[in-house]
Amino acid sequence: MKKRYLALLLLGSIFTGKAQSLYQPAVFTDENRLTKIKSALPAIEKLVEEEFRKNNFPGLSYGIVVDGQLIDTHSFGFTNLAQKTAVSSQSLFRIASMTKSITAMAILKLRDEGKLHLDDPVQQYIPELRRTPALTVDAPLITIRHLLTHAAGFPEDNPWGDRQLAIADAHFLKMLGKGISFSNTPGLTYEYSNMGFAMLGRIITVVTKTPYQEYITKEILRPLGMDHTLWEFDKAEPQLFAHGYRWENEKFLEEKPLHDGAYGAMGGLITSIEDFSKYVAFQLAAWPARSEAGKGPISRSSVREMQQPANFAGLSTSVKADGKPYAVSSAYAYGLRWTRDSDAITTVGHSGGLPGFGSNWRILPEYGIGVITYANLTYANAGLVNTKIIDALIASADLQKRQLPVSKILNQRKQELVSVLKDWNQASRYPIFAENFFPDKSLALRKRASDELFAKAGKIVKVGELMPENQLRGQFLMEGERGKVLVYFTLSPENPGLIQQLDLREVN
Repeated sequence: MKKRYLALLLLGSIFTGKAQSLYQPAVFTDENRLTKIKSALPAIEKLVEEEFRKNNFPGLSYGIVVDGQLIDTHSFGFTNLAQKTAVSSQSLFRIASMTKSITAMAILKLRDEGKLHLDDPVQQYIPELRRTPALTVDAPLITIRHLLTHAAGFPEDNPWGDRQLAIADAHFLKMLGKGISFSNTPGLTYEYSNMGFAMLGRIITVVTKTPYQEYITKEILRPLGMDHTLWEFDKAEPQLFAHGYRWENEKFLEEKPLHDGAYGAMGGLITSIEDFSKYVAFQLAAWPARSEAGKGPISRSSVREMQQPANFAGLSTSVKADGKPYAVSSAYAYGLRWTRDSDAITTVGHSGGLPGFGSNWRILPEYGIGVITYANLTYANAGLVNTKIIDALIASADLQKRQLPVSKILNQRKQELVSVLKDWNQASRYPIFAENFFPDKSLALRKRASDELFAKAGKIVKVGELMPENQLRGQFLMEGERGKVLVYFTLSPENPGLIQQLDLREVN
């Protein structure tokens, strides 16, 4: 059946009024959502166990967070092979670079409190950097924002940076004082730098006059209830601490654990699935933007800010578990990696890898879910495990993106628009159209095209729910006895918003 489109483009005139009462959102939830997710959990447990065995991990633990709650966790194998200590959701794994976003959160907290600015030159806090000449005479100074987004021009330093974890502050500052080798001028491109995040740890120490480990523990970890998360392995309860291993010559060899030090801000945290799930829940709780009071180490708006793509990292192609090819665009945010694939699925999170460990966490903000996986094998690909968990959740649970709140003004315009669509002769009774609306296409032409669509659909028997795209744009179905019409409309930036665009489309 040939589809007809009615596109009505609009802008608007100025109108003044109070915005809060018109744009206050409400939160909607799907009552069947959790039931569908839980029904998929046994299959996911089996899938992860297969990955555990196939990849020859000594131990593995994973958790799934939904709408702020750790709803499922399972563990396989051992944290200590010699003693056959079973892995559990309370086992303490070194999470390596998963630490980076927590360091970034501490920087944003200091920014929000006015104690630093993201565009401050780093040498303002680490004067040793003044001794390093710029790569080019026109290079800008390195800023805190450059460090947060891997844009400082430092060379990619995996796995060298991992082995710096335990160095003392004096050693680190002496190394910086000797000068740094650059691969690019600052601000030009993405290149992963553990050194950059070690510098962020130093900045926290300088600004707070407190070791960054103490500041992050007091101001970020404990307020989130992460009471068992720590920095130094020899302070962990022995029965809970996961020993790290590498596979060599057809056997597991235990990696010598690394002490905490100046580089811990890039990858030193030790935590459990249960503890880290609280951090994941806090990251998810930033969505959607809303007016209710928030709580936590930083504001919801700052959490959303740190999740936004800030430095383009690359575009890649791959194949999903079902054989479907897809493309993924990736960028670095503030201590976080952001991706969006060709199925329009957005993820935010980070991997971690150190001698003896591999980890990954990821959230899907639009779906309200998060996954965490740890393994105690050198550079274990925990990200692949999480990808399979996410794919299975979306497919098996028929997971849909959470419906955004419907703003009052959008819902109001919908009701008024329905009345006009039923009888365009009444259009003059509803001052809902922006000033461009009828100049773009006359009332007579709009009426004619609309009447043709609704004549084919027949008598309207049902008007569907409004599905918002954002606070000022959405769509809904009008079902007739013989067909359906999809109504898509956009409001202008005036206050209150007026209809500036309207698309009507016949659907099967």
